[in-house]
Amino acid sequence: MRRLKLLLQTGARMLQCLCAKRSKHTDTAEPQLKGIVTRLFSEQGFYLQMQPDGTINGNKDENSDYTLFNLIPVGLRVVAIQGVKAGLYVAMNGEGFLYTSDIFTAECKFKESVFENYYVIYSSTLYRQHESGRAWFLGLNKDGVIMKGNRVKKTKPSAHFVPRPIEVCMYKEPSLHEIEEKTRKDSGSLMLNGGEKVGDEEEQQEDCTEQDGS
Repeated sequence: MRRLKLLLQTGARMLQCLCAKRSKHTDTAEPQLKGIVTRLFSEQGFYLQMQPDGTINGNKDENSDYTLFNLIPVGLRVVAIQGVKAGLYVAMNGEGFLYTSDIFTAECKFKESVFENYYVIYSSTLYRQHESGRAWFLGLNKDGVIMKGNRVKKTKPSAHFVPRPIEVCMYKEPSLHEIEEKTRKDSGSLMLNGGEKVGDEEEQQEDCTEQDGS
C-alpha cells in the first residue's frame, strides 16, 4: 500500500513537470499564421498610412515606411491590420470612428472581401447599421482623409483598396485582451480628419468631405 502511494505521488510529479514543460512550449511557440506585409492602395489615389503617433490617413508616397502594414489572418476572411512602423492595430469603435490600439481587441477585426471590380474592402466585424444592416467600412475620401465607417459605401471608391504585397511572413496569433478603462485611456485615442483627435463634443460634427465616399 505504501509502495502504491509512492508510485502515485511520483506519477503526479511527473505529470506536473510534463504540463509545465508543455505550457512553457506553448508560450514560446513559433509563429503559425501566414500573413503578408503589404501596402494598401486606395482607388482614391492614396496609400493607407499609419504615422508614428497613430494617425491614420492617406499618403501618395509609395516608398514611405509608414504605408507598410501587417495583414494578419485572425479568422475566416478576417484580418488584423497592424502598422509595421508604429506597431499599432487599426480598430473601429461603435460610433464608426477609426482609432489605433496597442493591443489586439475585438474592435481590431476586419472582414476582408473582394468586391465585384476586384478591389478589396474591409468592414468591421462588430458594428453595422442597426436598421439596414449595412456594414461599416474602412475608407479614405478624395483628399486622403480617413472617414467614419458608417459614411463609407462599398460601391464607392473610398472603400476600395488594392493590396500590394511586399513579402509573406509568419505571425503569432494576436491574443484578445479585455478592454479595461486604463487601456482605453492610454491607447484608444480616436483619429479623424488626418490626425485630429475627436472628443465627445465633436462626435456629432460631420466633415464636409464625408459625402458618400465620392
